[in-house]
Amino acid sequence: MAQIFNEKKLSYELRQSPIPEFAWHTSPKLAEIVGSKHLQFDIRSLDPGKYSYPYHFHRNAEEIFVILSGNAMLRTPDGFTELSEGDIVFFEIGPTGAHQLYNHTVQPCRFLDIRTIMGMDVCEYPDSNKINILPEQEIYQTEDAVDYYKGEDKVNENWPPEIIKKP
Repeated sequence: MAQIFNEKKLSYELRQSPIPEFAWHTSPKLAEIVGSKHLQFDIRSLDPGKYSYPYHFHRNAEEIFVILSGNAMLRTPDGFTELSEGDIVFFEIGPTGAHQLYNHTVQPCRFLDIRTIMGMDVCEYPDSNKINILPEQEIYQTEDAVDYYKGEDKVNENWPPEIIKKP
């Protein structure tokens, strides 16, 4: 069954981070309302002088922004571009899809944020060298990366001796 939402009739909740520059207003979780299995979508409103989420990209999610009203500056690996009402921006999976918005104007910028959900996702933050395992929100510094076999050198100790054949 089709579900219709009008962005002007929705209520919005302020999401304020501990860092004052990161704040936005968001609609209710529209995908949950309709029971979407593979899409997450919300309407966001970015106040003047505020940034969207930290600069990031996804390893298992595509994303689209549709600018509904206002303007904002978009940061991508290619540089900075001003977005305005009616613009549609697609962000592919991986580092080339990195993005962040900043509202450089005196009016709010309202946009539809659509993301695919294909199970687990890893979100990377190039500016702060973090990774975020979603949807669990497990966040780690990328400097903590280790070799695949680190700590595996005593594998035999985890098995009963009668099973392990000695050469």
